[in-house]
Amino acid sequence: MPDEAAARDAAEEASAFSHPVVEPDVSAAYGDHPDQVIDFHAPRTAVATAPLVVALHGGAWRAPYDRKHLSPFCDYLARRGFAVANVEYRRGPGDVPPQGAAVPHQGVKGPVAGRWPETFDDVAAAFDALPALVAEHLPAADVRRTVVTGHSAGGHLALWAAARHVLPADAPWFTPAAPALRGVVALAPIADLALSEELGVCGGASGQLLGGSPKLFEERRPWADPSLLLPTGIATTIVQGRTDTTVPFAVTEAYADAAAQAGEVVGVTYLEEVGHFPLIDPAADACAVVAEEIAQLAW
Repeated sequence: MPDEAAARDAAEEASAFSHPVVEPDVSAAYGDHPDQVIDFHAPRTAVATAPLVVALHGGAWRAPYDRKHLSPFCDYLARRGFAVANVEYRRGPGDVPPQGAAVPHQGVKGPVAGRWPETFDDVAAAFDALPALVAEHLPAADVRRTVVTGHSAGGHLALWAAARHVLPADAPWFTPAAPALRGVVALAPIADLALSEELGVCGGASGQLLGGSPKLFEERRPWADPSLLLPTGIATTIVQGRTDTTVPFAVTEAYADAAAQAGEVVGVTYLEEVGHFPLIDPAADACAVVAEEIAQLAW
């Protein structure tokens, strides 16, 4: 029932956000902007080297949601023997300017989702800088065993970061070679931007991310939509709650179908009676499932 679903969602979100921020062992900049920073969490177990997990937080690409809310999840992974890089990136510019301003977001209430092209610039720059930054600040990390994970909007960015080699050649973030990854574990990702926009996921965040107009949305989708950037040739798993009302599982199904049509198999782990936020909540059983999916690719 709708009221029960809303109450469950609220309880799950409250639990996920109830944990105190875990400060990183060290932070390092990958650019000059204050949001161009990566927090590093060293493994908490006695290991000589550990797989590297690169984590991208969610929050609909909007400014109020930063990497801090993902720090308990990153600490959870560190306590399970992973080295973790928690990547920040530029998000929406804040409240919408007054009507008539030269920004294509009129009619949108509240913070705008994403910045074009800065959000994508930052994720690409962070991944390009990671090998050198990890070597300097996280010596226990084995970059040869790198897994990328991300939640919600961060899941979109994780899939996108692993697909830069299949971007159109004129895209500024195109790379000629596939990234050296063991795989991607995307958590309830906004993986199909067209369907997400059709369903109104996160208040039309997908459309805002690509510029706020239907024309820009269609022009930019080939550079930004993971469902169009297939096959990647990189092992990919999606973990999705069946009762997720924030990013419905239909979005995951659409991405998996697009992958299959492109000749690629994407693993999907559906969790019954699980919504959007338990996937990153250290207090939830779903978080242990996520860690196991990462471990299966990393070890």
